[in-house]
Amino acid sequence: MNSSTKIKSIHARQVMDCRFRPAVEVDVTLENGAVGRGSASAGISAGQYEAYTLRDNDPDRFCGLSVFQAIDNIHHIIVPAIYGMDVLDQGTIDRCMIDLDGTTNKSKLGGNAIYSVSVACMQAAAKAHNLDLYQYIAGEKLKTLPLPMANSISGGKYPDRTVCFQEFTICPYKAETITEALEIIIDVHHAIGQMFTIEQNGEPALRGNGHGWLPPTEDPAEIIQLMDEAVKRCGYTDKVAYALDVAASKMYDPRTGTYYINGKLLTADEQIAYIKGLTEQYNFLFIEDVLDRNDWDGYVRASKVIDRTILIGDDITITSLKCLQKAHQTGAVQGFVFKPSQIGTVTEAIEARRFAKEKGILTIPSQYKGGTIWDVEVEACKSCAPCGGEGVYAMNSIYRAAEENLDAKLFDFSSMVRF
Repeated sequence: MNSSTKIKSIHARQVMDCRFRPAVEVDVTLENGAVGRGSASAGISAGQYEAYTLRDNDPDRFCGLSVFQAIDNIHHIIVPAIYGMDVLDQGTIDRCMIDLDGTTNKSKLGGNAIYSVSVACMQAAAKAHNLDLYQYIAGEKLKTLPLPMANSISGGKYPDRTVCFQEFTICPYKAETITEALEIIIDVHHAIGQMFTIEQNGEPALRGNGHGWLPPTEDPAEIIQLMDEAVKRCGYTDKVAYALDVAASKMYDPRTGTYYINGKLLTADEQIAYIKGLTEQYNFLFIEDVLDRNDWDGYVRASKVIDRTILIGDDITITSLKCLQKAHQTGAVQGFVFKPSQIGTVTEAIEARRFAKEKGILTIPSQYKGGTIWDVEVEACKSCAPCGGEGVYAMNSIYRAAEENLDAKLFDFSSMVRF
C-alpha cells in the first residue's frame, strides 16, 4: 500500500447543481497533498430503482431540497470507516460504503453522499498521478473520442402543454472532427430556434427544460419535422441523424396501462407502433426509454418490431450490471445511458461499462449524473443544448481530450447505423 495515497481528510459541503438545486460536493485530501473533488447531481427523470438522492425535505430550507443530512452522514459515518484507506484501491472503498449503507438503493446514507465520496476518491487518485480523470481511467492514449450530441429541443410537462417525449437530439454522426461536430450542433440549434420563431408568427422561441428550445407544439412528429427542416436548411442532411428520449415512464398511467401522446392514451403496442412509424420517416441513431421502466416484455417486443434504430435504456438499465445482463439476455435493449451516480459508486459504474463493451452494447454517457467524460473511449456524449454551463463543460472536455490525443478519431457509428 502506498502511504502517500492514503486518505488524510474528507470534507463535504452543499453546493448547487446545474439546475441550481442543492447537491453534495466532497473534497478528499491525500497524505501527499493531492485533492480530489466530486459531486452528485440528480437528473430530471430519476427512476425508482436508481441510487436514492437523500434530501432533508424541510420546506423551510431550499424548498425542501437541501442535503445537509447526507453531508452529516459523510462526516459522521462514512469518514470514520474509510479514513486512511488507499484511493488506489477504489473497489475496497466503494464496497465499504455499500456495506455501511446496507440498502439496495443506498437510501440509508444517500446515494448522493456515497457517490460524491466515491468519485472524489477517484479524482484524488488521478491527481496523485498528475493525470486528468479520463487519462487515469483509460490508462493509455485514446484511440477514439465520443461523438458530441445535443438535446436541442426539450419536452416534458409545461404549464400550457405536455410534450410527451423528453428530449430531441442532434447527432452529427458523420462529422470527421470534434470541431466539425460542434459547428454542426451550433448551426442547427440556432436554425431550430429560427424555425420555432417562424412557427410562432414572429414570437421569439423560448427556452424549455434543460436549456433546449420549448417546442411550439406538443406533437413529436411535428417537432421532428421542424428539426429535420432546420438540418436541411443548414445543409447537413448527409451528416446528421437524430435521437429521442421518450422517457415513457413519465407519461405512463399504471392504472390503465396506457401512455399519453397528443391528447390520446395508447397501449404499449400502440406506443411501439407510433415510434416505429417515426423511425420509418426519419433517421435515428437511437431511441431511449420507449416504454415504462418495468415493462421488460414490452421492450423485448419493441426490439423485435423497431428495426431502423437502436433501442437504449436509461430508467430500465440504471447503469446496473445486473440490469444490463438481463437486457442482454432478453434482447430488451441494445444500448444504455451511462450515468455513474445513477448506480451510486465508481466501481459499479465501471463494471457496467465493461460488460457493455464486452457484449457490444452501445454506451451513451450523459453529462448529467456523473457521466460526462469518465472513460472518453465511449461512443458518444449526450449533452444538453449548446447554451448551458454544464454542456459547455462537457464539450470543452472532449475538445481538450482531442488536443491531448491527436491520433484519436471520433467514434465511427457506421457499423451501428440501422437506417
